[in-house]
Parts: sequence; C-alpha cells; structure tokens
Amino acid sequence: MDTWDAGELYEQYMGRWSRSISASFLGWLDADKDARWLDVGCGTGALTAQIVTTCRPSRVVGIDTSEAFIAAARRHLSTATFDVGDAAQLPYENRSFDVTVSAIALNFVPAPSAAIGHMVRVTEHGGLVAAYVWDYAEGMEMLREFWDAAIALDPAASELDEARRFPLCAEGALATAFAEAGLTEVEQQPLKTATAFESFEDLWEPFLSGQGPAPSYVASLDAAHRSALEGRLRGSLPTGPAGEITLSATAWAVKGRVSAHEARSL
Repeated sequence: MDTWDAGELYEQYMGRWSRSISASFLGWLDADKDARWLDVGCGTGALTAQIVTTCRPSRVVGIDTSEAFIAAARRHLSTATFDVGDAAQLPYENRSFDVTVSAIALNFVPAPSAAIGHMVRVTEHGGLVAAYVWDYAEGMEMLREFWDAAIALDPAASELDEARRFPLCAEGALATAFAEAGLTEVEQQPLKTATAFESFEDLWEPFLSGQGPAPSYVASLDAAHRSALEGRLRGSLPTGPAGEITLSATAWAVKGRVSAHEARSL
C-alpha cells in the first residue's frame, strides 16, 4: 500500500527531482501567456510553483487526493489555489482551463484513462493537455538501482517494482492513452535531469520517509532486512572519490490539443 501523508518528506524523496525537470517540461509546452492552468495530482506543488514563476498565468489551480500534500503546497505557494480531490472525478466545469497538466501522477491513479478523460473535459477547445511520468523501467536510475537490490534479496518485491506496476510509464504508452482520449497533435518527448547525491546517506535517507512505493516497502521490513537492503544498495551504486553519487532520471512527456469533438465521452 503506497503512503502519501507527509509532504515535506515526499519533497526530499521525489518532489525535488520533479522540480528540476518541470522547467524543461514547461518550456517544451510553450503555452500562451495569461492562460488558466490546472495541475492534476499536484502533490506538494513542484510543477505548480514553476507554472506561477515562468508562465505568467492568469489563474493556477492544483488538485491532489492527499490532504497532507495540499497543506504543504499551500504553505509554500500562496499565489495558486489548491483543492483536495480525485483526478478521475475532477470537480470543475467543462472548459474551465486553457492548459491542464499532470506531473508524475497519472500512473498512481487507479483509472488513468478516466483521469485523462476528465483533463480533456475541463480544458478549452484548442487548449493543451500534457503530462509526464518517470521511466521506471530504466530511466529513473535511483529507483532502478533500489528495486534491483530489493529483488535480489526478496524476489517477491518484484510485484511492487514501479516498472512492473505501471505500464503507463513505458515509452509510447502515455501518448497512446492521450490519442485514445481524443486529443490531437499528440507529441512525446523524453526529459532528463541529473539526480546528484552528496553521499550514500543523502540518497538513502529519503527511502526511510515512508512516502511512495519504495519507501513504503522499506517501512514494511524488519531491522535486519532493512539493513541488508541498505548494504546491498550501497555496494551497487557508482560512488565518486568524495563519496558522491550521480545518477540520472528520465521522464516521458506527452502533450496534445483538445479538438472541438473529442473521440470519446466520459
């Protein structure tokens, strides 16, 4: 069971990497100024803050199911509106936004096709719908290293590996889902960022946060198994002369336009 109840801890685990990739994502979108934006699955507000800073929006709304994450977003960003709600049942009127986006969230929605359908519904005709998800199979190296170490010690952990759990995060899968939702001019783009850690402890500590699939798995282990996993991961990572660890993270970004006649209805 994934846990999402501590915004500040999640920020250290994964939010900071989403922040580092969000500028590239928004630059690729090249959306109009003075647009109305919706950030679906906004988490602690990493992408929302970047929208406010760089896109000159007329309005920005973020929505997430986690009350703790929304509380953290509100503490850090007063120039956007944040709501608690379900991505698969967005509580907004049709055509309420010009640009609707989602960052590393759609794969965690139990019905991602329904969420994409609602993103289309609330977006103005001719508007942009866009999202990005981590490439868990290979591109998100921090998590690939983690799960490879975990599975080597506990083969049953393969059932929890995001690469297996989330087929939406494979190359081309999100683009196909966008096209099936009736979006036009669908494009896919890989986005990359470095994930640099000063030491192994800097990398390992966020895995003790309990936030998200991998940390939730760590929290389920007893002390002996947790120590074994820590040792296995420590020994597998490329380490520099001062103990630094530099990995990379790749996300698949997809965007499309809302046509006057969507291919399917909700």
